[in-house]
Amino acid sequence: MSLDIAAKSLLPNCKVIGVEPALADDATRSFHTKTLQTVKNPNTIADGARTPSLGKITFPLVLHYVDDMVTVSEEAILRTMFFLWERLKIVVEPTGVLAAAALLEGVVTAPQARVGVIISGGNVDLAQVGKLFSRGIELKS
Repeated sequence: MSLDIAAKSLLPNCKVIGVEPALADDATRSFHTKTLQTVKNPNTIADGARTPSLGKITFPLVLHYVDDMVTVSEEAILRTMFFLWERLKIVVEPTGVLAAAALLEGVVTAPQARVGVIISGGNVDLAQVGKLFSRGIELKS
């Protein structure tokens, strides 16, 4: 949320688009309905997004600073994570690829625009990474 506030403060015309897993879409539904929504035990590989709902402090900030909210599939998360690891040599966790996944998968388009994407989080459980990437390789073809 702090990056959204900073972006809008420095560049008021900047569009901020929030991204979350389709399986943990509480913020997206909350944003679009303007009513706090919950997801019980979201089962997503993006473990940093496994929250049941936005908080009472965060929700109004999202409504004020975010221009749109979208979701990406588990497969999109894996494809993007695999791409960043394999092609760009960036170690990033599933939650950290959400914004990149939305752009690379075409969920968010920005032709002729300058785009900033936050890629964060190297907190990866290496015991699980092989399982994730074997799924990612299957999805790649």
